[in-house]
This record gives sequence, structure tokens and C-alpha cells, in this order.
Amino acid sequence: MKKYCYENYTSIDDLQQVIIQHMTGFYTRNGDDGFTGLLSEGRVPKYHPIPETVGTLDEATASLGLARATCKSELAQSILLVVQRDLYAMMAEISASPENASRFRKIDQQRVTWLEAQTDRITEMVEMPKEFILPGESPAGGALALARTVVRRAERQTASLVHQKIVENEQILPYLNRLSSLCFSLELLENKEYGKNSPTLARE
Repeated sequence: MKKYCYENYTSIDDLQQVIIQHMTGFYTRNGDDGFTGLLSEGRVPKYHPIPETVGTLDEATASLGLARATCKSELAQSILLVVQRDLYAMMAEISASPENASRFRKIDQQRVTWLEAQTDRITEMVEMPKEFILPGESPAGGALALARTVVRRAERQTASLVHQKIVENEQILPYLNRLSSLCFSLELLENKEYGKNSPTLARE
């Protein structure tokens, strides 16, 4: 598969269009040696911290997609779609080299503030449990609980990249932290939408 130099592209959309145009099928054999390319020169092992983090963010996006597909609340669906697109941009930024990451940057204080506002909005619509609860009261609620744990893992991995100065955008960490809280509030909302107003407590 053709290699793409990130210096030739100024946005995620530009790079995406070029890559899609050159894709010949569902597999390329390009990663059969255990290495993968980033939005920078050269290749790294697939277990390198950057592809590990990007892979976890991809898992989070897929988990949120499962939740969105099963949500009854149209509000929840619309919020999750925006979040999935934010994570898509986040993956591009983390994949870029530090000196070029700003070309792909979307996550900033404004995005964190938006996420907080959505969480506050949902929290007013549900009753917060006074004890720890178990996931599984509804299909969407269970999917959101799963997504929350994946987001938490992505947050831990990203924290390592930020602390090592591999990723310089410090707004990514609060975004992921707030996203896990949003997932929990949306879980409660979906349980309510499914008529499950009494959660199963973790303690007997």
C-alpha cells in the first residue's frame, strides 16, 4: 500500500480522501510484519504506545456506536454521534507527529465545555444512585457501561503519552475524563427510557 507523507495534507478530510482513493480492498497485507504506519514518516510496531492508544480509542468509538444503535433517546443518539466524530479527530491528532499534530487538532477547551454541558443536561433528567450499581439494566445502558470502561482505558493510555510529551494537547485528557462521566449519565437515562428505574446494586 502506498505511503502518505503527512506534510502534504492540511486536514483529516484531505488525508482521508487520498487514502480511500488508493484502497484496493478490505485488506492490504501492509501490516503483516507487525508494524504499522502513522501520520508521520516511518513505521512503528503495532504494540507501540501510539497505535495501542489509537486502537483503544477505536474500540471506544465502536462501543459508543453500539450504544447509539440501541439507544431509545434521540438526544442520546445525537450526543453520541458528535462524540464519535470527536474521537475520530482525536485519533488523527495522536497519530500525527508532535510538530504536525496541530494540523489535525479539534479537541480544545470548547469541546470539553460542550461535553460538560451535555453531562449536566442529562444529569438533570435522571436520579443519581446513592450506591454503586451493576450494568445491564437495558441493552443501551449495558453498551454505555462498556463504552465507559473503554474510554477509561483510553484515558489511562493517553495520560502516559501526555506525560511523556509524545502528545502535547492536554485538553484530550479532560475530554476523555468527562466522556466517561457522560457515558454513566447516559446509561442512567437509557435505563429510564427502558422503564428500569430501580438499578441493581453492586452490594447485596
